[in-house]
Amino acid sequence: MFIRRALSLVLAILWLWPAGLYAQSEALLEANRRVTALYESGRYEEVIPFWRNALEFAEKEFGPSHPTTLTLLDALAQTYRAQARYAEAEPLYKHSLAISEKAFGPEHPSVATSLNNLALLYKTQGMYAEAEPLFKHSLAISEKALGPEHPYVAMSLENYASLLRQTGRVTEAEEMEDYAQAIRAKKAVE
Repeated sequence: MFIRRALSLVLAILWLWPAGLYAQSEALLEANRRVTALYESGRYEEVIPFWRNALEFAEKEFGPSHPTTLTLLDALAQTYRAQARYAEAEPLYKHSLAISEKAFGPEHPSVATSLNNLALLYKTQGMYAEAEPLFKHSLAISEKALGPEHPYVAMSLENYASLLRQTGRVTEAEEMEDYAQAIRAKKAVE
């Protein structure tokens, strides 16, 4: 579910690229439809060249620390993670984290996202000791930067709670899940 949301965000950003691409907007829309279909059908090998080309373009067009570049870097890493190509995903996530910290400062929500993504990679691999401090740090940044009742905080809580469940810390996990559910319920009412 998280990967689909991230993919939708990436595709929206690609669609909104500036002037030079607007002349090709129909072609870009078709490319977006194609990559979405490929990704959702699990045809990751066909998606990877798209992400690589888009990332190369974004780095040249916007620079290495632009949000679009970071989003595409994460999209490529997530595609590798979905294929269990962890050794290829990890340096991309670390690179994204380093760029975010340098470009936006250590307390920025982009840093929290990068930390969360790297933590998810480690959790997927069963590297719980490496993942937990990253989840904690991501959550702390998110709560401070976005407020304790922001939907992203709820997602961070759920990700961290899933690690706690996998490590047998069920009571802590349930408390986090309850808090996340309360955030979501409150936002649904507003």
